[in-house]
Amino acid sequence: MSDALIVAAAPRRRAKARPVTQDAPLARLALIATAVIFLLIFLFAPLAVVFGEALSKGYAAFAEVFTEPDAIAAIKLTLIVAAIAVPANLVFGLAAAWSVAKFSFPGKSLLITLIDLPFSVSPVVAGLIYVLVFGAQGLFGKWLSAHGVQVIFAVPGIVLATVFVTFPFVARELIPLMQEQGTVEEEAALTLGASGFRTFLTVTLPNIKWGLLYGVLLCNARAMGEFGAVSVVSGHIRGLTNTIPLQVEILYNEYNNVAAFALSVLLASLALVTLGIKTFLEWRHADALAARGRRH
Repeated sequence: MSDALIVAAAPRRRAKARPVTQDAPLARLALIATAVIFLLIFLFAPLAVVFGEALSKGYAAFAEVFTEPDAIAAIKLTLIVAAIAVPANLVFGLAAAWSVAKFSFPGKSLLITLIDLPFSVSPVVAGLIYVLVFGAQGLFGKWLSAHGVQVIFAVPGIVLATVFVTFPFVARELIPLMQEQGTVEEEAALTLGASGFRTFLTVTLPNIKWGLLYGVLLCNARAMGEFGAVSVVSGHIRGLTNTIPLQVEILYNEYNNVAAFALSVLLASLALVTLGIKTFLEWRHADALAARGRRH
């Protein structure tokens, strides 16, 4: 074959070749089908069962659950715990992320490791640790009892356990974001005479606001849905130390399925709302990063 024919045939061969980044149609179909089937079995089917069981005896029976004193107390306690734990983790997350991203200091890697600790420790173990420290027979138990302070089997213990299992979320969301942004803009603001607090409000906070809201959202969802650590330290006292997940367990063990699944619907609805807000925040965060990239 002459050189001219080889050159003429080359484009046709390249046109028939599939790009290395494109999967075969059958492979794409199999992957999509696997993902859809997995979601149907492990996500949508359980959600359908929860909503179906909650409404199995009609809307009146479903609504009546939320008028019971124990259910109202569980909802109130869950909101109180989240209202304390989330702001506490917000302050900690901002301080930890600022320290890790903006400064170099001895023990920095140790701090990052400790932030990740709740991800590797079982929540049940975390709750047991608080019992061993603050329980009646714990390290500080006698001193607390002598001063009339009760931590375990009371609201303070539930708050401590919830703070422990949720404190990585805000920090872990902000650390890579603030490391990527660097310190150039803050240094410029300080050079122009802005105070540290004003620099934070006018420069740092606008740059991290979507990541911060995303971390707070995840922290709040975990705080309201936490079961393991709270179960250990709560004592399961009806109307006093039962959060929504613990109340669901008690009702289900008593074969009160409608009430149990009605409260589960509340938690499931929280998860769906969280998912929707999460998607919105991710979209806004991506737009903010793209706009920042265009400016630079």
